[in-house]
Amino acid sequence: MSINRIAFYHLETLLWIARLGTFAAAAERLNTTQPAISARVRELENHLGTVLFRREGRTMTLTPAGRELVRESEPLWARFQGVLMGCSDIAGATGVVRIGAGEIAAASCLPGFVAVLNRDLPRVSLDVEIALTADLIQQLIAGRTDIAFAAGRIAHPMLRTAPIGDVGLLWLASPATVAAMRKIPADAPDTAKMPIWSLSSLSPLYNIMKEAIAASDLGWRSVNLCNNMRTMIDIALEGGGIGIFPHPMVRQHMADGTLVPIPGAPAMPSVEFRVAVRAAESDPLVLTIFDRATELDLGSPPKL
Repeated sequence: MSINRIAFYHLETLLWIARLGTFAAAAERLNTTQPAISARVRELENHLGTVLFRREGRTMTLTPAGRELVRESEPLWARFQGVLMGCSDIAGATGVVRIGAGEIAAASCLPGFVAVLNRDLPRVSLDVEIALTADLIQQLIAGRTDIAFAAGRIAHPMLRTAPIGDVGLLWLASPATVAAMRKIPADAPDTAKMPIWSLSSLSPLYNIMKEAIAASDLGWRSVNLCNNMRTMIDIALEGGGIGIFPHPMVRQHMADGTLVPIPGAPAMPSVEFRVAVRAAESDPLVLTIFDRATELDLGSPPKL
């Protein structure tokens, strides 16, 4: 057994394979190739004199020896990283941190947060992906994302979350649409009434919008669904109907008068936003960025 020939990158490779589930995912995370990952595993197995993985179909599964090595090495690796981080200036940290965000969170807090990170951590590369909340959670659990900003309450045993504030939702339309609504009599046929736009059922905001629409008395014609809030805003700007929009994404349109509140629209609840990280996350850099994210405050819902 050649323990003295085992390098830190051997253990790092093993731990990322165990975390992400495949050699390919570990290669992507460590910015190398799958053959290089396979070579590292073979070297580690040769040095230890034991098999750490066995092939099951198209997947590689840890052997009992592999599982024990992962279990014993993970806290040691986390402590080692913490020692190195504590002995160095955080501004000198390096690596790639993958951040996932929903569309609303991206418009509300992400630009300023990313700007501060780029200033304070100039050698850290950020990989930002905008996706639906359901996809963000799955990517985070699978280890394809390090930190996620998402709407709604996130309850999962594999995740650790913190609230970062609320965002207010508003009924809005173009001035021309509001003017046209005032001219439509209550007994007008459905074809004369205005359509309402809502996010699709894949969004955590869907049920909030659905309940608000059902409780409204706006004389709506139909409910159209869209999975992209910016597209919905563009449709409303063009006079294509009524929308329920998050305040941060329409603040400027309201200021310049291109979108205006709907008279008589029912009040909308605010939506809680949270930042999430894996509960088992041990990377000091990721945890440092997560801790900074927990200090964000999207602010109170607007009062009109």
